Amino acid sequence: MSLGQSLIASFGILEMTIGQGIMMLLALVFMFLAIVKKYEPLLLLPLAFGILIANLPVVGLNAYHEYPNNFDELSGLFHKDTPEFLGFTLPGLMNFLYSGIRMVIYPPLIFLCLGTMTDFSPLIASPKSALIGLGGQLGIFVALVVSYFVGNLLAPYIPGFDGFTLKEAAAIGIIGSSDGPTSIFTATRLAPDLLPAIAIAAFSYMALVPFIQPPIMKLLVTPKERVIVMPEPKRVTHRQKVLFPIIMTIVTLLLVPAAGALIAMLMLGNLIRESGVADRYIRAFQNDLLSILTFLVALSIGSSATAQRFLTPQTLIIIFCGLLAFAFGTVGGILVAKLLCKITGGKVNPLIGNSGVSAMPMAARISQRMGQQYNPDNHLLMHAMGPIVSSTIGSAIVAGIFISYFG
Repeated sequence: MSLGQSLIASFGILEMTIGQGIMMLLALVFMFLAIVKKYEPLLLLPLAFGILIANLPVVGLNAYHEYPNNFDELSGLFHKDTPEFLGFTLPGLMNFLYSGIRMVIYPPLIFLCLGTMTDFSPLIASPKSALIGLGGQLGIFVALVVSYFVGNLLAPYIPGFDGFTLKEAAAIGIIGSSDGPTSIFTATRLAPDLLPAIAIAAFSYMALVPFIQPPIMKLLVTPKERVIVMPEPKRVTHRQKVLFPIIMTIVTLLLVPAAGALIAMLMLGNLIRESGVADRYIRAFQNDLLSILTFLVALSIGSSATAQRFLTPQTLIIIFCGLLAFAFGTVGGILVAKLLCKITGGKVNPLIGNSGVSAMPMAARISQRMGQQYNPDNHLLMHAMGPIVSSTIGSAIVAGIFISYFG
């Protein structure tokens, strides 16, 4: 009887809570979107599985699980009274993988891989496109302000919730960067307790960009502006391509050192691409390393989304602010593109304004698709890459400024 009772007591289902059940259902929804609807499967599938196993009770497959010191036999090799040994714990599997998030290792390495995939030629050929990327940062500041004031407004009515500090609001605002690694990088520095909700909101809305942006683009861009055919970009020399990442690294790291890890790795990857002397690196970074890092980030973030940490009023506010961030980032980019259209006498199609949001390369593809929908002779893909790469750089710089100021 004792053996039977012990066996039954070890069943995880007896420890299941309603919150864990809700998170497991959420994981199944993400799996459906990844497998059946094919929405960002390389990201959503490991993220969903991480959420699933993190909320299975007893097994300890979450990002916070540690095994206690049970090594009595091993202790004979050491002095038993040393505090270093007595305090020794062994991280669980997901805890170990999550160290790459906690120690800010994965995001810069992802930027290294992205650098080898990024062509800065459109930005170099048309520096004014950087203004569209600057306009796309509007979402960051809207989300920061809204999360701070809404959080403090609702705090008296939500037990155990004291609102968001400026640090936390800044971390939430970076969701508007539309860049998962940048959101993770900032949240680990400013608001580690909010990291699961911030990361999942950022990655989820990135997958939903094709649904969020087109209605806003149709609303703000007039039928006359939609059919504008932009002139071919100017030719960029090999020397310009090589010098750009070097100069950008020096200038940015001198002015915003806190953004150094992201900017340096992005520019190193781009220098490797443009140098033409390291093709082996390019193949490895663009394919194998990026796939592995994407998997590790998604699985680690999913494993951190336990019911206790995720099912809170803060999460609902963060998800709402994340939607505002993406929407207003799109609005900001389009408004700047419309202004450039007026200034240049109709040489800029405002449909590329959605690429002020650095959801690379999805936003640029949306610009291209909608441009050809209204004018089959329109080819906006390369024009849209200028704002999108400038937004990637700009959001990393904003993240560095937030970390320097609020951290």
